[in-house]
Amino acid sequence: MSSTPPGWIAASVSRGQGNLRRAWLVLKLRGPSQVQFWFIALFLGVASGAAAVAFKVGIDLIQRTVYGTDDPAHLHSFVAGLHWSQILIIPIIGGLIVGLILNRITGDGRVRSVADVIEGAALYEGRVEVRKGLASAFASLLTLSTGGSSGREGPVVHLAGVISTAICRLIRADGITGRDLLGCAVAAAVSASFNAPIAGALFALEVVLRHFAVHAFAPIVIASVAGTVVNRLWFGDLTEFILPQGTVLGFYVELPAFLILGLVCGLVAVVLMRSIFWADSMGSHLQYRLHIPASLRPAVAGALLGLIAIFFPHIIGVGYETTSAALTGQLILSEAIVFVILKVAAVAVTMGGRMGGGVFSPSLMIGALTGLAFGIIATGVFPAVSGSGTLYALAGMGAVAAAVLGAPISTTLIVFELTGDWQTGLAVMVAVSMSTALASRLVDRSFFLSQLERRGVHLAAGPQAYLLGTFRVGTVMRFAADPRAAAEKACWDMIEAGTWIDVNATLEQAMPIFEKGGHAFIPVVQMNEKGTAPDLRGALFQVDALRVLNRALAARAEEEHS
Repeated sequence: MSSTPPGWIAASVSRGQGNLRRAWLVLKLRGPSQVQFWFIALFLGVASGAAAVAFKVGIDLIQRTVYGTDDPAHLHSFVAGLHWSQILIIPIIGGLIVGLILNRITGDGRVRSVADVIEGAALYEGRVEVRKGLASAFASLLTLSTGGSSGREGPVVHLAGVISTAICRLIRADGITGRDLLGCAVAAAVSASFNAPIAGALFALEVVLRHFAVHAFAPIVIASVAGTVVNRLWFGDLTEFILPQGTVLGFYVELPAFLILGLVCGLVAVVLMRSIFWADSMGSHLQYRLHIPASLRPAVAGALLGLIAIFFPHIIGVGYETTSAALTGQLILSEAIVFVILKVAAVAVTMGGRMGGGVFSPSLMIGALTGLAFGIIATGVFPAVSGSGTLYALAGMGAVAAAVLGAPISTTLIVFELTGDWQTGLAVMVAVSMSTALASRLVDRSFFLSQLERRGVHLAAGPQAYLLGTFRVGTVMRFAADPRAAAEKACWDMIEAGTWIDVNATLEQAMPIFEKGGHAFIPVVQMNEKGTAPDLRGALFQVDALRVLNRALAARAEEEHS
């Protein structure tokens, strides 16, 4: 006979029934909304995938029209046979139209891309600018179709963000839901661009949301798969690059060479990023000094690109033809080195000239060329322990792209999905790890975060830095009528001494004042016309600012770990 007391059995049954009842209540109350959210993610994945496909098809159609080619996939080979005047004039006309569009609609003439999507996820509850985003997408479409040297994935990611923003406004999504939907849109756009659903999902988590919360994983995967299905229904089950067979390591002792390749690629990535930033600063300086209208700046960049393309048409567009040539070993050492230099210059001119496009595709091309050049040298010096030189091109492609994007996981997986070869993946992982480790210390984590840092948005420093910029002083301060307010005389004494803050400032501007002066509070004023005294509105207490920051950090941590 069992020695278990009958009361214990009854209690166990009661607890089991209670657990089942609670599970049923969760399913009944939360299940439908969760299922509805997954259907929204599915719809968003289809829509974003369709946008990516339409963007690519649009580029092909315009290139067929303006250049007269029947095969946009081999554009630079076709352009090499055109008259020099046509090669020169097409980017200029494209730049003129782009300049008019961007400066009329965006105001600042700046194209919106991945950095703005990251900013929207961090600071604006998953929303991006819709009207300016649509203008940027069209400008990028024209840029890539008329000789611009940039990539299509960045504009497609922001275009997907525009779609998710429209849905967020329609359903009045909160911050967590808005960020999750933005991640769904980005995942679908990337997966549709590369026919790589795993990498698309991880790119959204790694680069845009910048966390791997479980609650976001399922809808993002659903959207990513939907984007891939849309791509395959239109283009078939094809990858962007046809890779040679047998690109495997000669011996595992060859792996140290890929460590060195990773360091080289990290430096090349830093050169690419800093060249773009230098070109943008120099373009703004020359525009100011020479009194060039902002709307003509892209046309000037188009003229420079046309001059380069007359002699080296390889720089035109996304450059996938040259990337494929590097991955299949169809280029010699001198060609690979020259094309790296020219592509870096062309991308810097395009981006610095405020045209359009992104940096994803250029980084793939530059990485493949860098890897091929390194591989030709490495296999020539150590032929007995070396595999194929094209394996270095493949690893270099992943290494430069990962360092530029700040996305080592998703970039590595893109290469895996392109090859399906996990032994090749060892070489890619080694190169990617070294390139990202080096580049992230020479710039602010990635190209996108460095872009934001240049605009004064400090996302690279983490939420403890950028969350302060989301709170206005006027929403945190204690008004003069508050029983806990600071004494009016003490406030005026501090104002006369030069210690005060505007009511419209942010906590990011207030915290250095607390740290520098050691004050318990800062007077908050409303500025009036010049020559008149400001109005005292109240005081901002350091303890209140810290309490608000602590709550925001706790909420963000809860979201990222749920």
